[in-house]
Amino acid sequence: MTSLKLAASLILLLALVALGAYWRIGVREAAANAAFPPEGQFVSVEGRRVHLFVKGSGPDLVLIHGASGSHRDFTFDLVDRLAEDFRVIAVDRPGLGHSDPNPDISLATQARTIKAAVAKLGADNPIVLGQSYGGAVALAWALQGGPKALVLVSAPSLPWPGTLDIWYRITSTPIGRAIVVPLASAFVTQSYVDAATRMVFAPDPVPPGYDAWIGTALTLRTGTLATNVAQVNGLRGELVLMEPRYPSLTLPVELVHGDGDTVVPLHIHSDPLSRILPIATLTIVHGAGHMPHHSHSDVVIAAIARAALH
Repeated sequence: MTSLKLAASLILLLALVALGAYWRIGVREAAANAAFPPEGQFVSVEGRRVHLFVKGSGPDLVLIHGASGSHRDFTFDLVDRLAEDFRVIAVDRPGLGHSDPNPDISLATQARTIKAAVAKLGADNPIVLGQSYGGAVALAWALQGGPKALVLVSAPSLPWPGTLDIWYRITSTPIGRAIVVPLASAFVTQSYVDAATRMVFAPDPVPPGYDAWIGTALTLRTGTLATNVAQVNGLRGELVLMEPRYPSLTLPVELVHGDGDTVVPLHIHSDPLSRILPIATLTIVHGAGHMPHHSHSDVVIAAIARAALH
């Protein structure tokens, strides 16, 4: 009888924790959506909304953000500078920011979705910049045809040795995602998020005001977290399949990568990729981390300008 009472008490406790977690998730997600509403426009692709932020005039330039992010990474500073010379289209990838999720999370489907979305704005042959995971999406787009040129910033492009960090290993299984993702959505603290942001920027500092602008609360929504971990966990396998096709890419590619990047190391990705691609220019930003479009934005803008000349 004592064992039955203990089991019942444990079940009740777990139920209360679950109820508390989902209540907290609801509160946090409502606050996130209120604090960081859509600031762009929506287009529909196959019945799903894609959120785009458009500014400026000139040649079309599409910006694709990385993992755990949104178009706000670019609207912090870079879009305003680029809009002087380009019509800039900053995209929320499917399932992140304010774009609807797609059950097919593959790089190829993300690329097709974004390609179709910007085409509805008349951008049929844009320059495409992809940062971090967004660079892999940009490469998938190039393999489908369409971009005038690519600018890949700190982009994963080749299969890497070893495994991802513990967060992605835990969430690589359906059970892990079902348990850990809601708990993270409910209880991850802002101090933890800020520390993770500092790690991504290191050894460069986080720009003043970036933490408040970027909208990490959007990333912590349960659906967004689940989409992000599924995308990242599938990335290596997709790059294995894409790598043999890279020599077929005949468009110009500008690669910008910091040699201090420990998130996506230069020697595993952009350095060898520059020798595989037929038309590639590699710019190594000495001492820079994973976010040179913030820490060394002039270098990235110069790479975009070179891409626009082709």
